[in-house]
Amino acid sequence: MAVSITVVGPIEPQYEPLFTPAALAFLETLHRRFNQKRRDLLQRRQDIQQQLDRGLALDFLPETEEIRHGAWQVDPIPPDLLDRRVEITGPTDPKMVINALNSGARVFMADFEDALSPSWNNLLEGQTTLSQAVKGTLEHQAPNGKRYRLKERRAVLVVRPRGWHLDEVHVRVDGEPMAGALFDFGLYVFHNSRELLARNTAPYFYLPKLESYAEAALWNAVFDAAEEQLSMSNGTIKATVLIETIMAALQMEEILYVLRRHVVGLNAGRWDYLFSVIKKFRAHSNAILPDRNQITMTVPFMRAYTNLLVNTCHRRGAHAIGGMAAFIPSRRDPDVNREALARVQEDKEREARDGFDGTWVAHPDLVPVAQAAFDAVLGTALHQQKNRRDDVRVTAADLLTFAVPNGTVTEAGIKNNLAVSVQYLAEWLNGHGAVGLYHLMEDAATAEIARAQLYQWQRHRVDLADGTAISPERLDQWLADVVSTLPPHPFLEEAQGLVRQCALEEPFVDFITIPAYGKLVADSQVLNSHALEE
Repeated sequence: MAVSITVVGPIEPQYEPLFTPAALAFLETLHRRFNQKRRDLLQRRQDIQQQLDRGLALDFLPETEEIRHGAWQVDPIPPDLLDRRVEITGPTDPKMVINALNSGARVFMADFEDALSPSWNNLLEGQTTLSQAVKGTLEHQAPNGKRYRLKERRAVLVVRPRGWHLDEVHVRVDGEPMAGALFDFGLYVFHNSRELLARNTAPYFYLPKLESYAEAALWNAVFDAAEEQLSMSNGTIKATVLIETIMAALQMEEILYVLRRHVVGLNAGRWDYLFSVIKKFRAHSNAILPDRNQITMTVPFMRAYTNLLVNTCHRRGAHAIGGMAAFIPSRRDPDVNREALARVQEDKEREARDGFDGTWVAHPDLVPVAQAAFDAVLGTALHQQKNRRDDVRVTAADLLTFAVPNGTVTEAGIKNNLAVSVQYLAEWLNGHGAVGLYHLMEDAATAEIARAQLYQWQRHRVDLADGTAISPERLDQWLADVVSTLPPHPFLEEAQGLVRQCALEEPFVDFITIPAYGKLVADSQVLNSHALEE
């Protein structure tokens, strides 16, 4: 079959090595073999959502009961992934990658998903940066002249491709866009698998936003095909799955089972998990959540979710990785630091006591805090899989009862959601996917929670403490008021429009990054055309 894959995005000279004929043929093969199944599974999500809106009751799957009660284990974990007590995450620009790999964390998750604005240039820079990091040649010089180089001892590199729902419009097969997930995965594994194996590691991935074991099985098939084409032994590629949807929480066992040759663990992706709860149950008045800062990891349904994850992983020989600490230490306010670091320490100590094998942080300064919490429990052990948490008894009702004791919806919470979502999206449209706001490192997940809550509150006309109902009209006025107080930004108006569309209008938009990506691509095409005219 003749190659009929087309790259329609501009390719600067430094990125041309990414698109060799062999690499393009590999990408085309992935698309032809797996894209239709991907589309079928995305349609299945829509079908299930319609059933949920009509009152479908969720539960653990009766047809997979044998898997949940069977005696099986995932394949052994590679030596360089046995100790994952602290993992740092972030986008794929050179400075971030160098600082993260040098941070002292055991693992760095290089993120093509929630922490990256997927402009064409960002994606190609990220792929090139990671290839240089794998080879150990990555360097960066900042505008002020400061040079950044990799240390000899570095974190293990794990890559998160985009979720199944996002397209990559700059690469087309027979005129059809590639899946962003297959593009991100395909380029990385094609260009780096041989070098990784030569350095006694392998291609490692984080898999985001899965909603079923069928979606995990599709990744398993992709891994098998890539290994066969690139002459790797079956099971070489390893993955950690983010359990960040309510649907996946009910299928943890099945997800591990279908990926058992490739999986090494599950991660409690707690921010996207909250977004998923709001999204899936947006039509249900008994699933209305309070201000997001009141939904801590100690509320009952979040405790059920994390306890079940640890128990499931350890019974099957997999790692359980905890959630994100997103605090950004302040250089100017020691009082903010003391209070926030105390909360981070408490959170990480609780995760370690609960049996997690490791945790996430967003900033290098948090690595020592998280490591101390896990060192105190692990000691010299690499993990705590022997702590199987046999005390855990979690029912579907425990996961699906969303009561938050003493939870309230406040005007301050509404305005914070508006300010965060608008400012984050403005920066996302400007090419930045990890954005510091109010001492927190925000990514797409927190913007999604914020706008989904706004949608839910106005749809159900939730009352504030003073009896004021949150109507669409009132929320739109609050949006205008908040935007009027924000600093000027070239994409502020577009961001405001996206928040209005995704918080106030019907139908509900599954992911705010889908319409935002359309604007990102349109804006880049305008900029490119202007450059050509000049």
